[in-house]
Amino acid sequence: MRTMGGDQVEEAVAGAVALLRTVTDRDWAEPRAGRLEWSCRETAEHVAGDLIAYAGQLAGRATDAYVPFEITFDGSDDGLDPADNEGVLHVIETTGALLAAAVRTTPREVRAFHPYPFRSADREGFAAMGVTEVLVHTHDIAEGLGLAYEPSAGLCEDVLTRIFPHVQPGADPWRTLLWATGRGELPGRAPLAEWRWNNTLVIPAERLTLQGVTPAAAADLAVGGDGGFAWVDGGPYQGTKDAAGMLLKAYEAGVHRPQWGMFTLVRTEDGRAVGGMGFHGAPDENGRVEIGYDLVEAARGHGYATEALRALSAWALDREEVTSVFATTDPGNTASQAVITRAGFTRADEEDAGQFAYELRR
Repeated sequence: MRTMGGDQVEEAVAGAVALLRTVTDRDWAEPRAGRLEWSCRETAEHVAGDLIAYAGQLAGRATDAYVPFEITFDGSDDGLDPADNEGVLHVIETTGALLAAAVRTTPREVRAFHPYPFRSADREGFAAMGVTEVLVHTHDIAEGLGLAYEPSAGLCEDVLTRIFPHVQPGADPWRTLLWATGRGELPGRAPLAEWRWNNTLVIPAERLTLQGVTPAAAADLAVGGDGGFAWVDGGPYQGTKDAAGMLLKAYEAGVHRPQWGMFTLVRTEDGRAVGGMGFHGAPDENGRVEIGYDLVEAARGHGYATEALRALSAWALDREEVTSVFATTDPGNTASQAVITRAGFTRADEEDAGQFAYELRR
């Protein structure tokens, strides 16, 4: 699958700089950047600040807060003159190169602090956030300076399928991204006054982490790929592929809710994926949410499924809207029944389409 990484950061920065370099002789300090309150120059400073901040988070492995530093173009007490427009672009190029390098050299399992929505992001998340900042704020600056700007559809789709999994895709990825960031209109969709991107949720267990699957990863898993994960021999299992296909259909229909989606079970000792687990959808009107799972055959018999089921069920029951977690299994699948009961579920009186039903209540 196409990863979200340094190449995309460099592509976004190169496109932005190439456009803005055509108007370095104009005033950037006075014109407002699109719908923003900032000037075009202030917006460019914001882009550079975000790029270096994301690079710093990854390089410094910051886990609790942002590393407290910032960029200014206004000169200094040491005799440095304020940056001219060409200097501004040089800073954006440099900070973009730093983020690209940080993304390329950061191991896949590393996560660093970002406040929204789950207080962390991995290297792909920081790359996608950096690209988004460049794309949408170049749009703002271009609008303020009267320039035409449109990045590649592939770059926009990369961003949408990784940090906008809650946004239904559209026929035009660039217009969809502008709408998703409160900057445009799409037929049949109400304008957005507020917006957020959505980094993947990671839930820790004892020997595993449950790592949220993005629509980009699901699309790859559904057709037999690895989804960007390093699997143990024999993985991913068919149930994981099927669940990925269901996630993708929900995303395309605009009903996917990432925190109630699918997770890959990854061993902390070696970063290898051993299975999949997730919800069949958001909680219903009674606060009930259903969980399903599978493991690669080579990973069975080690208690991974029980451990993951406990962790995911506990996370769900800690949500205010959830009152119970539900799971079903075939009557002849005694191994799965053992996993469910070891995780604390009890047999429900009902049956579900001929399957045994189990429930765990708050």
